[in-house]
Amino acid sequence: MRFLTDTLAKKLWLTVTAAIFITILYSYLLSYLFYEKLYVENVEESLLEEGLALASDYEGGPLTDELKEQVVWYNTKADSDVFIVNNPRELSACFPFEMNYDSLINGKEREELLKGNPLFKSGYEDRFNGRIMAVIVPLLDEDRLEGIIYLYLPLEKISDITKDFAYLWMLAAFLFLVVAMISGTVLVKRMTRPLLEMKYATERVSKGDYSVNIKNQSEDEIGQLAHAFNHMADSIREEDERKREFLANVSHELRTPISYVKGYSDALKSGMVTNQEDYQKYLQLIHREAGRMERLVGDLLDLSKLETDEYQLVKMPLPLAQLIEDALQKYLPKIAEKHLTLEYDLDPDIIINADEGRIEQIIQNIIDNALNYTEQGGLSLHLYRTENGCCIELEDSGIGIPPEDIEKIKQRFYRVNKARTRADGGTGLGLAIAEKLVNLHEGELTLDSTFGAGTVVRIFLPIIDE
Repeated sequence: MRFLTDTLAKKLWLTVTAAIFITILYSYLLSYLFYEKLYVENVEESLLEEGLALASDYEGGPLTDELKEQVVWYNTKADSDVFIVNNPRELSACFPFEMNYDSLINGKEREELLKGNPLFKSGYEDRFNGRIMAVIVPLLDEDRLEGIIYLYLPLEKISDITKDFAYLWMLAAFLFLVVAMISGTVLVKRMTRPLLEMKYATERVSKGDYSVNIKNQSEDEIGQLAHAFNHMADSIREEDERKREFLANVSHELRTPISYVKGYSDALKSGMVTNQEDYQKYLQLIHREAGRMERLVGDLLDLSKLETDEYQLVKMPLPLAQLIEDALQKYLPKIAEKHLTLEYDLDPDIIINADEGRIEQIIQNIIDNALNYTEQGGLSLHLYRTENGCCIELEDSGIGIPPEDIEKIKQRFYRVNKARTRADGGTGLGLAIAEKLVNLHEGELTLDSTFGAGTVVRIFLPIIDE
């Protein structure tokens, strides 16, 4: 039986088929319900009305011949068979077929008649090859049962009732079946088509083809799934492109210092350098390029750790102003060497819950960037409270960032000036690492810049409420 459910289309087909048969079965059962509730109850009500109408002519005392003749006359005109007898025991003799008295009226039913309550009886009769419906109406004179009026009518079979429109019903059922099957086919194909497209698209994505796009305009769950798949494919493509770009950037960043180290070391090894001054110069260049590679690898390791869910910060209450001031002391010689000014105003009462080493790394990264791209003027650093925490604001008078590069500047290895070398810059990962660290501290890093006039970096962090 597994071959019937090995695909979603077959499962849907089974569902549609089951729904059709359940509908037909329901209509069949419903017809019997209408038969019992409408037709049978209508016969009961009709016989009772006839019996009560005849009984209304009874005025008490023994049954008169006039009343009996009236009932006999009515019997010749009515669809039902009507009898009137003085004693219920005489009733069985009135039927044109064998009928046991006990099956007509038992002791409890006689008591109901004595109370003036009509009786309803239904049963199978061989002569009619079906059920009959009977109503017994008592004729009471005070507490004495003077007689009864018995009315019965054979109940038609449901097949007899519906025989006039049976063929029409069968034709309608056939048409319903055809329409349902066609509609089911269209529905199943429409529902499974995007799923089949997703199956083939998944195979293409698994082979590295991310250009797939499932065209589905529906707004239902399948349409939403198709939209989510397209978004996933785009995300995977973008991530793959980022990885390719990242590897290309790493290769490019390492190629230059490696070529320098190899070239200078070959020159020293081959004896091309004859004087001590050139010898020391080459050693200095090798040391510089080795340092660049060391910083790049360190930044790459930091970024790799920060992008994993397993990385955990070691947080503790920190006086942020003191931490910033200690970090600034390391840059005073370089600021003086470049003849830049430094202005800072730090709120000493701001306490944050943070990882001391990582906050220091954030501050160092943004100051490094500011110093690397500022040749005149100076830096201005402020720490102040905000509505939701605090803000570290660093403003420089450097070269600035063009508007079209603002959103990209925090990407790994992104350069505003593609011709600029790493000799006069960092590894290109400083802002990317800083933003990751700020986000881990539940903060936000923003950039505002005017090209040719300078850049403002703002770092928003939550604080410990006093």
